[in-house]
Amino acid sequence: MTLVEASVIARVETGGPALPQERRLVTAIPGPRSQELLARKADAVAAGVGTTIPVAVVAAGGGVVVDADGNSLIDLGSGIAVTGVGNAHPRVVEAVVAQLAAFTHTCFTVAPYEGYVAVAERLNALTPGDHAKRSALFNSGAEAVENAVKIARRFTGRQAVVAFDHAYHGRTNLTMGLTAKNIPYKSGFGPFAPEVYRAPMSYPLRDGGLTGSEAAARAITQIEKQVGAENLAAILIEPIQGEGGFIVPAPGFLPALADWARANDVVFIADEVQTGFARTGAWFASEHEGLVPDLVVTAKGIAGGLPLSAVTGRADIMDAAMPGGLGGTYGGNPLACAAALATIDAYEHDGLIERAQRIGDLLHDRLGRLAADDPRIGEVRGRGAMVAIELVDPETGAPDAALTAKVVAHAHANGVVLLNCGTYGNVIRFLPPLTIPDELLLDGLGVIADGLAAA
Repeated sequence: MTLVEASVIARVETGGPALPQERRLVTAIPGPRSQELLARKADAVAAGVGTTIPVAVVAAGGGVVVDADGNSLIDLGSGIAVTGVGNAHPRVVEAVVAQLAAFTHTCFTVAPYEGYVAVAERLNALTPGDHAKRSALFNSGAEAVENAVKIARRFTGRQAVVAFDHAYHGRTNLTMGLTAKNIPYKSGFGPFAPEVYRAPMSYPLRDGGLTGSEAAARAITQIEKQVGAENLAAILIEPIQGEGGFIVPAPGFLPALADWARANDVVFIADEVQTGFARTGAWFASEHEGLVPDLVVTAKGIAGGLPLSAVTGRADIMDAAMPGGLGGTYGGNPLACAAALATIDAYEHDGLIERAQRIGDLLHDRLGRLAADDPRIGEVRGRGAMVAIELVDPETGAPDAALTAKVVAHAHANGVVLLNCGTYGNVIRFLPPLTIPDELLLDGLGVIADGLAAA
């Protein structure tokens, strides 16, 4: 019996995660079986598809992933904020299995089904604002971002779109243009879609102490002078930037942008792909400042690991596209919709919003104490279970990507799945599953502390 088969049987018999919630190393990372898979990958998979940690995963649940060599690693990445409810959550597994036995695909735009409608209803109810809403379902965050831009352009009759410094919105042609970081996402892949402009972000650690309202005024002035409100279809922004470095804008920055957009008939789009679904200790990060976007883009944590994304927003804006103007062969796949409904139930009924807040408290406490003793930690920032540390040269404040790489490598070698990010490559991000036990999270943070000391 393989590790995967044993894990599945145990989950069915116990009704929940059966994997021991512990960090356990029985080989070096990578072990021999993982090395075998990596050799096969090199021969079979395009070189451009990279990997973060060199292991062959065979099981995952709670707060751990288990590799083919029997190593149990602490998961501080959640597949980049996807498995917020944990891997193979029993609600999700049961719902997907039932849907699998019924049917796997009809294409909603050919022969519709209830699951798609039910997901849209839940999103319309959960996203910020009590106005009439509509939703459309897609497959990936980038696809949903592209469709949000399409909808905004159709509604306004304008073409220009503004994104922000340090933004990440995807790897398709339009979303590469919206994304700020060149390597590895954009280099050599152009030309990119036109009518995309960039404005300065509020980055409290690095923008000279500007308040939120001052940073917004700076961005708005640039938009007005370089683009013109009369040409602008949409402002697109992550309420907390993800790949750009978990940058939390200064208070007041987001509401000021949203107010300006509304006053100028510009569609305000919140990209909540990474921040959505309890990750920040609220259903959506927009809620922390009372923000009510015109359109909300979601993906990642929406469906417990199955591919699904959505655009949800004001009914008049969403209905601007003609029938047939939105859709796609796999958008709102029945299995993904079943997973999403079960995942949303888990967030609601398993106390995971409160759990994200608790995780945030633990992260800020432990990392804050590290920062107090280590001037190389320039800042601890984030909300809920979306927290980061920015590593710097303590004398100059310059980004220290080399130190970051050393700490991440130490974590991987010692059984912790850890991700870096940031325009300068000097940010370590913490995105644990919301199902991770406290002691496991603290053990992982201890490994990071040891890595900082060793570096």
